[in-house]
Amino acid sequence: MEALIGSLFFITMAEMGDKTQLVALAFATRYRLRDVIGGIFAATLLIHFFSVIIGQFMGQIIPLVYIKFIAGASFIGFGIWTLRGDELDGADEKVTRFSPFMTVAAAFFLAELGDKTQLATISLAASYGSTTAAYYSTFIQVWLGSTLGMVIADGLAIVIGIVLGRRLPEKIIKWVSAAIFISFGILTLAEIWF
Repeated sequence: MEALIGSLFFITMAEMGDKTQLVALAFATRYRLRDVIGGIFAATLLIHFFSVIIGQFMGQIIPLVYIKFIAGASFIGFGIWTLRGDELDGADEKVTRFSPFMTVAAAFFLAELGDKTQLATISLAASYGSTTAAYYSTFIQVWLGSTLGMVIADGLAIVIGIVLGRRLPEKIIKWVSAAIFISFGILTLAEIWF
C-alpha cells in the first residue's frame, strides 16, 4: 500500500501546474467531458505502464532528446490545428481520422513523454521496486497510484475548463488554447538545447 499511496500523492502534487494539466484545461473547453477524461485516462494508463517498466528495469529505450523533439513538434502542430478550426472540407475529412478521444489520448501520451511526472513515475518505480519479492505488487501499486494521481490533478483542470468554457467566447477559447499548445511546444523544444 505504501507504493500506491506514495505514488498517488507524489504524482498528484507533481502534476499541479504542469503542462499536461493546462492541456487538459484547453481540451475541456473544446471537447465533451467523456472524450477528455477517457483520452486522459487511456493515455495515462499506457504511459505510466511503460514508465513503471522502464523504472523497474532502469533501462533507456529512446534518448530523451528525441522524445522531447517529437512532443514539442506535436504541441506546435496541435496549436496550429486549433487555430485552423474544426470545419474541414471533404479532402481534409478523409485525412483527419482521429476522434476527439484519440486526439486527447495522443496529445497526452506525447505530452507525458519525457515530462516530469513520467520521470517521477520512473523514479518511484525504481525506488519501490528494488526487491524481487515485491516486484509485481509494487509494479501494480506504482502504476495505479501514478495513474490516479494524474487523473485527479487533470480532473481539476477539466472542471475549470468546463466552467470557463461556458462563460468565454469561442474565439477567445480558440486563441488561448492555441497559445497554450504552441507555447508548450516551444518550451519543450527549448528544453533540448537548454
